[in-house]
Amino acid sequence: MKKPPMKGTQRLRVGEPEYHSLETAAPFHLEATVRLLQRRPTNRVDRWVDAGYRRAYATKDGVRLVETRNFGSIDAPDVRFAILNGSSSPATDASVAASLRRTLGLDLDSAAVQRWAERKKGLRSTALALRGFRPPRFPSLFETFGSVIPFQQLSLDAGVSIHGRLVDRFGASIVVGDNRWFAFPEAEVVAEADLEALRSVGLSRQKAETLRRLAARIASGDLKAETFAALPTHEALAALTEEPGIGPWTAAVILLRGFGRTEVFPPNDTGVARGLGALLALPPGPLAADLIDRFGKYRGYLYFYSLGAQLLGRGLIEPAPSVRSSARPPQRLP
Repeated sequence: MKKPPMKGTQRLRVGEPEYHSLETAAPFHLEATVRLLQRRPTNRVDRWVDAGYRRAYATKDGVRLVETRNFGSIDAPDVRFAILNGSSSPATDASVAASLRRTLGLDLDSAAVQRWAERKKGLRSTALALRGFRPPRFPSLFETFGSVIPFQQLSLDAGVSIHGRLVDRFGASIVVGDNRWFAFPEAEVVAEADLEALRSVGLSRQKAETLRRLAARIASGDLKAETFAALPTHEALAALTEEPGIGPWTAAVILLRGFGRTEVFPPNDTGVARGLGALLALPPGPLAADLIDRFGKYRGYLYFYSLGAQLLGRGLIEPAPSVRSSARPPQRLP
């Protein structure tokens, strides 16, 4: 019988940090979810270290390094998080838990999309390898803008490099052990930044101006995530593209990766087109809109399967075991 998720908190060993439970429905593939969030392992904020997810958060208690691990298995998840440096208040613990639930999609039911993908000839093998992943989301509205705008009209690797320099220059940080960990920059910091300082990380003038203007609006409360969340998808896309510097591709990625609108597919994304072309055995060239539309409410999952296939090919994601072989009991720490 499957052991129910641990309730409350627990120290695994004497001297270990206190781990808090994050109840999660099975299956759940933590590594695949984090790798899809990262896009590349050089991501400066979201890091996969020693089979766990680590991220620094700027909290009211200061910068805190948080580790999230699955002490169970994909089919019997036992997901917990711990703050690895300093103490934290109950409010900070609750805020971190809520952010992790959102970012890692812990409240999503992935069973229906898994069945759908396994029925698609071109997606089946990738869907089986990624079984249990959840479409990740950026934790906040400003981080969504700051994690999409630098990638406009650039390769994924180039965008990750600029994103990393933005974090290094403007993000709060903490040293834990031998490593420095960076939190994503706060909107207030970027709103007050000198334009040339923003450009120095590799942003074009237009991108720097767009990011600073959006940061200022978010910091002042003029622009809120709730505004877009309340709109139907087509209206949210239209509202985003009314913002200077936000085109159709950027708006679609913002809704997909920031708001979990998995019915949205980013148009004219050459990297995704190449990946899907290989998966679906399509001829080279742009993806036909009618082909994407055939996937209906699961259009956005094509983006994640394309990226996931690339990451699997690079050996960055351990493929999920078959359902039969995963019946073995989870390995738990003493």
